[in-house]
Amino acid sequence: MRDSPAMECPFKSGDEPAYYGSYLAVDKLLELQTPLSLTEGKLGAHDEMLFIIIHQTYELWFKQILHELQACCEVLGKPSADDDGPDMNVVVHRLKRIVEIWKLLNHQVDVLETMTPLDFLDFRSSLEGASGFQSTQFRQIEATLGLRMENRFRPDYYKHTEIGGFKPADLKVITDAEQETSLLKLVEQWLARMPFFDETFWKGWDEKGGEPARGNGQRFWNKYRKLYDASLSDRDEKADLLGKFDETFFKTGAGDFSPAALRAALFIMLYRDEPLFRLPFALLNSLIEIDEQLANFRYRHLQMVRRMIGTRIGTGGSSGEQYLQGAVNKNYVYKELAGVITYLIERRNLPQLPKRLHQALRFSGRGD
Repeated sequence: MRDSPAMECPFKSGDEPAYYGSYLAVDKLLELQTPLSLTEGKLGAHDEMLFIIIHQTYELWFKQILHELQACCEVLGKPSADDDGPDMNVVVHRLKRIVEIWKLLNHQVDVLETMTPLDFLDFRSSLEGASGFQSTQFRQIEATLGLRMENRFRPDYYKHTEIGGFKPADLKVITDAEQETSLLKLVEQWLARMPFFDETFWKGWDEKGGEPARGNGQRFWNKYRKLYDASLSDRDEKADLLGKFDETFFKTGAGDFSPAALRAALFIMLYRDEPLFRLPFALLNSLIEIDEQLANFRYRHLQMVRRMIGTRIGTGGSSGEQYLQGAVNKNYVYKELAGVITYLIERRNLPQLPKRLHQALRFSGRGD
């Protein structure tokens, strides 16, 4: 037999092979922990290393969250995102990833809380002027999500460069981020252009007593308002809730969401089992969950501060516990979206959709 030529490894190339440590720049990464209590190679405050590593890890994950958010904004910034195709699937996938990252960040607090108050006091005095408040990336995340400056707790804290504030370059980065079109705005625009109430879908609709008056969406919403009224118990403040229903969905909207956008959000939540609504519902649900995880993140840090320093002033000069408590209560981004849940009714009582709309929502086109 003739000798067969040796087979070359399919992964072999002329390039220098990758190496774990070099690819991840591990040597550089491990040189970035420089505790202030380190003197002549000896660490004076043992837990300062833990404190630095935890916060550096936060910043790495913040970088990934910003990476995901920017990609979501690029998709939703298109003139028309494909609601039942790859575009929306990518957005939902990335938002769900952000949710999981926030869960991980919240669990990191458990590790940080293995540090006792006395352990923290070993190096706290050397941190004067520095504070987690100064995390530029965290403020970028808030701005990209849609938290406007005027809606923050104590917005005056955010616009100074004295001790405890931001360096001028960092303040510019945050200010620039606030000028960009936020994810909230893009979601609002996406919701507002939903074509659920095009007259072609609703022509002649009179489902179980639905009013046959002219107009497309109004017939449905007149019917739905009656059903919502009937769903309220005697313990509910009916007049107040119905007044807010009218205000929210037909007059002023709520927060940065227009009435049309909130009607679309409610409609998606009500008919989320329709195939075409599964991704839009997952998107809305992910945004609400991101807000919840952010609130948990703030609350865990509030509890940790109470445990570590009580009611003392924060190292950055803020009121410490009082500032964090205010941020927990106020710095929500999608509370108006979550508030739509107030106006849901039982699935069994939902009006039956027109045949044409039902077909369209089941990927069968706008059938006759």
